[in-house]
Amino acid sequence: MNQVEIKIAGMHCQGCVSGVQRALGAVTGVQSVVVELAAQRALVAGAADPTYYAALRTAVEEAGFDVVGEIGLSA
Repeated sequence: MNQVEIKIAGMHCQGCVSGVQRALGAVTGVQSVVVELAAQRALVAGAADPTYYAALRTAVEEAGFDVVGEIGLSA
């Protein structure tokens, strides 16, 4: 299991955090999600392949937020 970091623009409140967490949690292969409002990011544990990254990006965007930069492995 790998952990990826997704930088997200547009989150302003706990409702935003809940929406992003719910959207990412629904992606096949996701094991866990931690969304940090202050850091404007999500840490997602699960699979690690290009189609998975695309699904994560799509989930964030369909929830109404923007992914900033590339999705990558978290240190």
